[in-house]
Amino acid sequence: MTRIKELPAILADQIAAGEVVERPASVVKELIENAIDAQSTQIDVYVADSGLSLIKVIDNGQGIAADELELAFRRHSTSKLHDKSGLFKIKTLGFRGEALPSIASVADVTLKTAMTDGQGMEIEIRGGQQVDKKIIARPQGTEVIVKALFYNTPARLKYLKSPQTELAVISDIVDRLALGHPEIAFSLHNNERALLQTAGNSNLQQTISAIYGVKNAQQMLSVHANDLDFTIDGFVSLPKLTRATKNYITLLLNGRYIRNYQLANAVIKGYGSKLMVGRYPLAVVALKLDPVLVDVNVHPTKQEVRISKEKQLCELIKTAIYQRLATENLIPDALDNFKSAPTSLDFADLDAKLNETSQQYHHQDQPIVVTNQALKSQQPTKEMATKTSVTAASMSAAKKAIIIEKRQDLTEKLKNWDQKYQNKRVLEEPQVAVNSKTTMVTASEQSEPIKKRFPDLRYLAQIHDTYLLAEAEDGFYLIDQHAAQERCKYEYFRVAMGEVAKDQQSLLVPLVLDYSTSDALIIQKNIAKLAEVGVQLEEFGQNSFIIHQHPTWFEDGKEETMIREMIDCLLRDGKISIAAFREQTAINMSCRLSIKAHHHLDDRQARALLSQLAECENPFNCPHGRPVLIHFSKSALEKMFKRIQDPHQSQRNQL
Repeated sequence: MTRIKELPAILADQIAAGEVVERPASVVKELIENAIDAQSTQIDVYVADSGLSLIKVIDNGQGIAADELELAFRRHSTSKLHDKSGLFKIKTLGFRGEALPSIASVADVTLKTAMTDGQGMEIEIRGGQQVDKKIIARPQGTEVIVKALFYNTPARLKYLKSPQTELAVISDIVDRLALGHPEIAFSLHNNERALLQTAGNSNLQQTISAIYGVKNAQQMLSVHANDLDFTIDGFVSLPKLTRATKNYITLLLNGRYIRNYQLANAVIKGYGSKLMVGRYPLAVVALKLDPVLVDVNVHPTKQEVRISKEKQLCELIKTAIYQRLATENLIPDALDNFKSAPTSLDFADLDAKLNETSQQYHHQDQPIVVTNQALKSQQPTKEMATKTSVTAASMSAAKKAIIIEKRQDLTEKLKNWDQKYQNKRVLEEPQVAVNSKTTMVTASEQSEPIKKRFPDLRYLAQIHDTYLLAEAEDGFYLIDQHAAQERCKYEYFRVAMGEVAKDQQSLLVPLVLDYSTSDALIIQKNIAKLAEVGVQLEEFGQNSFIIHQHPTWFEDGKEETMIREMIDCLLRDGKISIAAFREQTAINMSCRLSIKAHHHLDDRQARALLSQLAECENPFNCPHGRPVLIHFSKSALEKMFKRIQDPHQSQRNQL
């Protein structure tokens, strides 16, 4: 056996770099977090070749003292933590003192810094060794340049993904940090191409629009809630705006982006059955709490944390989102996903119009920055703003691509250039007291009538024995009769199951359930938990259990299946929730017992169904998230029948 000896400092730094610096995005994250901790108000990130050739982060923060530069590149050197008591109330993003030495051990690093405008210092580190240090002139702040990443650890390079994937990860990191700090102006460039620009004016929704686009920002609702321990602020998307993964749920804890399965699930549960199966919302949820209640020192990247009173926080998030959505009319417009009908405007006219509008809203050689005014405006060039900032010089190529790809959509917008959208969604929505009869509205909205959450429907006819046709003051509606009755029955079963007592019903023939040894040991340990939810198990030989009775609310003929499902839930999650199980049972029963398509309803039955639907807590979606009804507005009908004239076409006709 070889003798024990202390590792060389450079080797120790390279080993630490394996935890902290996994890929170029890790470098970007650590440097931006340092810049945020330095109280910067502007942070610019430049990368070349997706960060492998160059990473440059420039800030206007406090800077580093000249006599502390060498110390900054030593392991576990930090200005953010001074004693062990500080570990229990971390208020900064970076506190381990590992970032700079770890990065410098696997790359060429040049750091330029100044604490005031004028004289500063520059230090160069290569492979962990100091190469140069000199006095320079520069403004206040810090600039860190990282070149030749992993040049001395080539094995790391083979584990990197494609340049596009690495750039996407960098972009995602910058996006999350920008969302966590809307008070800071962020920019991101790759190979001199602008990818992101935020205004840094503390407006979270404006930051969301810069990252996800103005159209998506317009479909997000503000959420606010607090209790004695936690404060929640953020935005969540309407149920019609979803994605296929949970990656668009951003959780921010005291400005730090974190990953937390339970909190993300709380966001999803806040939507209840308003989401389609397999679809997830866009959400930016900023959480503020006493640092004493969170331990961020459990992972080198600090993205996984431990939170005290996590269940309480999950319930607060779920309730806040549920109550916010409860105030919204969630009926989708029938024409939202349809392309506009072609008009007589030709390609040249459209191109000329875009040239004209681009001149109005973009200054020469200036990046496009989305502002509050842009969010409120309904004009088409504002809605065309995207995550990528483009300069006036690149407008021509981008403009052609947009015209070719979205010609129909843009043409329809030009038709309504001089008109306000009649169904615009106001971004600065009123805050509604859910448990109060009073609705708080802003001064600008007081003159407008408050719309009902669900329309007064007048039944007209049944179509194809599947859909019900009804009209209201604002147009007509098509209702899916199966989805409508499924929603009504689901809410009935959910309430009925919630009201039953823990009464038991005896089985004529006892059930015997067999399990493997590993599963049987877990079940034996949790027999008391199962008894709490009404499943009374008795051991019946090795790895077997017998059941003599079951809760009275179990569905007839499904007793064994339901008991096995509850036990499987316990084996999978380590816990069992009677509420969650009853919820799923109510969904299954409502689906099986509801009328199906191609089932004829007479007028009395159809009117009764619409009346029941209007009384539902959520009349907009079936328990699986599908829409119950869609809306054809009067204005949409008038456009389809040319009752609303194109003002530009009319002017040409007059000429």
